[in-house]
Amino acid sequence: MSLAWATSRNAVCLCVRPWISPASRLFESAQTEAFAGRGMEHDEMNNLLTARSLMGLTLAFHIIFAAAGVSLPLMMTAAEWRWRRTLDPAYLLLAKRWAKGTAILFAVGAVSGTVLSFELGLLWPRFMEHAGAVVGMPFSLEGFAFFTEAIFLGIYLYGWDRVPASLHLASGAIVAISGASSAVFVTCANAWMNTPTGFDLVQGRFVNIHPFAAMLSPAAVPEALHMVLAAYTAAGFASAGIHGWLLLRRGRNRFDEVAIAIALSIGGVAVLAQSVSGDALGRMVGTYQPMKLASLEGQFHTEKGAPLRIGGLPYPNERETKYALEIPHGLSLLASHRMNSIVAGLDQEPQSDWPNVRMVHISFQIMVGCGSLLSLFTLVAAWLAWKRRPLTIHKTFLKTLVLLSPLGFLALEAGWMVTELGRQPWVIYKIMRTSEAVTSTARLDVTFFALTGVYFVLGITVIWLLSRHVIQSPKQQELEAL
Repeated sequence: MSLAWATSRNAVCLCVRPWISPASRLFESAQTEAFAGRGMEHDEMNNLLTARSLMGLTLAFHIIFAAAGVSLPLMMTAAEWRWRRTLDPAYLLLAKRWAKGTAILFAVGAVSGTVLSFELGLLWPRFMEHAGAVVGMPFSLEGFAFFTEAIFLGIYLYGWDRVPASLHLASGAIVAISGASSAVFVTCANAWMNTPTGFDLVQGRFVNIHPFAAMLSPAAVPEALHMVLAAYTAAGFASAGIHGWLLLRRGRNRFDEVAIAIALSIGGVAVLAQSVSGDALGRMVGTYQPMKLASLEGQFHTEKGAPLRIGGLPYPNERETKYALEIPHGLSLLASHRMNSIVAGLDQEPQSDWPNVRMVHISFQIMVGCGSLLSLFTLVAAWLAWKRRPLTIHKTFLKTLVLLSPLGFLALEAGWMVTELGRQPWVIYKIMRTSEAVTSTARLDVTFFALTGVYFVLGITVIWLLSRHVIQSPKQQELEAL
């Protein structure tokens, strides 16, 4: 799930923002009769909770394997490139191992992604009915990138001795670009839900649709960049941590050392770049989703020179965030790069339009905390490497790497909770409420439990396949060849 971007967005956004509130009222009036006719408020509430839980479960599962599927092709291509330059067999073995992992994750990502596409139509029919034509382009482009990735992954897997070396390496690079492009295009659809542009709203219907303007909404570039970097961070640190753990178990060997070097280089560069993308994303949220920004920081009152809060716990009924370490003027600086700018608080909206402030704030703190720890570790590792110390001979370094390696995926999951929970109660920000988009189909709980079982079995299967074909220690003859 992730991203794409543009420049023509500004003019479109200016024409959309003035009618956002009237648009919401128009859409709500268009839906009133249908909701009143059903007269099942309790059932609707249960459906909404179950549908959101089911979608959340699918996304939480899919994003792990999708992020790894975006990152592994880049890592395998880097390993092959190093092998062709150095002829070190450790890089060749690593490239082939990571290629197998890419194939496994590609298959799993295709399955869970297909489930997601069906869920969009089955769980949120009113969203697809009204918005499908607007967000259709990024989904179509994602399908194109998916097929490109599949074609060149086949060439990469079976072309080691069948195609020229330059073509084989290029096919790996195309797989990596296609995987990242898939994430970009899907995130563009999510970005549009946060900053809807590229259409007119007439009597509750989307008309005069401009697909490119919709795909390149104001949130597209910062969300896309942030998501791709998050994928590289998560998979890079996770892979480095796995090989660090293996290195502690079986002693120094060339295979694990080069794996850590490549994975940690990709993950480390990505996490340091997140500070730039996070700054751009924060300013975008402050401009187009001020209530989300207020929820991130537990900012209940509109304030000039608002502080940035580290930690703390929001109390919505008391309109206060307690126990936080406050950095004076920090939130104003984050939102607009001006220390005394005014930051809108949650008091600008009725409480019925607030997201779950406590959950959004906690998720944001987890994301930032994990990213900060990984950034600090990267800087220390870079300093040690600059001092020409072989990092992998230090057990303290390896143990710390193993301990921190899951934080990338934890930050990834928390970040998507911030994105999705922070937009509530809207599925299309300020235009369509989530409760208006949900299906009226009964017994969604059966589907929820069935898919939970499927995901559990599929997850165990993937872990087993990766352990056998990717993570498993090289055979003795393989290690001797290194």
